[in-house]
Amino acid sequence: MSAPLASATRGVTRVLLLADAPVLRRGLVGMVNETAGMQSVGTPGELRRALTLVETARPDAVVVELGAGRAATLNVIRDLRRRFPRVAVVALATSEDPAVVNEAVAAGVRGYLLLNTSPTLLGWAILAARAGRTVVDPQIRRVEAAAAPVGKPLTPEVPLTRREQDVLDELLQGQSNRQIGRNLFISEDTVKSHVKAILRKLGARDRAHAVSLVLSSRGSASCTCGAHRVTAPASVEV
Repeated sequence: MSAPLASATRGVTRVLLLADAPVLRRGLVGMVNETAGMQSVGTPGELRRALTLVETARPDAVVVELGAGRAATLNVIRDLRRRFPRVAVVALATSEDPAVVNEAVAAGVRGYLLLNTSPTLLGWAILAARAGRTVVDPQIRRVEAAAAPVGKPLTPEVPLTRREQDVLDELLQGQSNRQIGRNLFISEDTVKSHVKAILRKLGARDRAHAVSLVLSSRGSASCTCGAHRVTAPASVEV
C-alpha cells in the first residue's frame, strides 16, 4: 500500500462521522483526530440526520457505518452524493461480500473498509476518495472486474487537446490549479482556462462532476477523451 495521498488535499481534511452506535462514533472521532492532516468536524451523529449534519459541518469527507439496514444507508449515501457531490464518502462495513462492495460503490461510496480497519488505512482511504479513487479494504478479496458496474465510454463531441488531457490527468489525481500549474510548467490562469474547456467539452457542472464522469464511464477501461488514451484508476483498488 502506498503512502497517504498528501498531495490530493491542501490543509486539513474535514471529516464528518455518521454511525448509529455512540461507542463507534466516539472511536472514530479518536481515529480521525489522531491522523495527521485530518480533523473531525460537526457533531458525530446518526445516519438519519446525515443531510442536516453535512449541511451544517461542511466536511470534505463523510465516514458512514454500513451495517444493518444496508438498503436505507445506501439511500442516504445516494442523497448525500446528489446534494453534496464534492463530499467523498467512505463506508465502514461488516460484509466482505463482493456483491455488497459493488452495490456500495454504485451508490457512491469511494472507500469500503471493514469495521476493524486501522487509523492509517482509514486516513489513506479518505484521501484517496477525495482524489476520486475507489479503495476496498485489502482484507476483502478483489472484486472481479466483470462484476463491477461499467458505464458507457466517455467520448466528447469535441475531443480534448493533448494539453487539456494532461490537465484532466492531474484533476483525476485531485490536484489543485496551483499544483497542476507547477506539475505542467504553466500558469495558474492557463490551468483555469483549460479546466473551463474540459468542463464544457465533457458537459460537466464542475471539477468533481468531470472527474466523476470520467471515472464512472468505465471501470478499468480507457477513456478516449482526447488526443491520447488515458487509463483511469480501476473501479476498485486494493
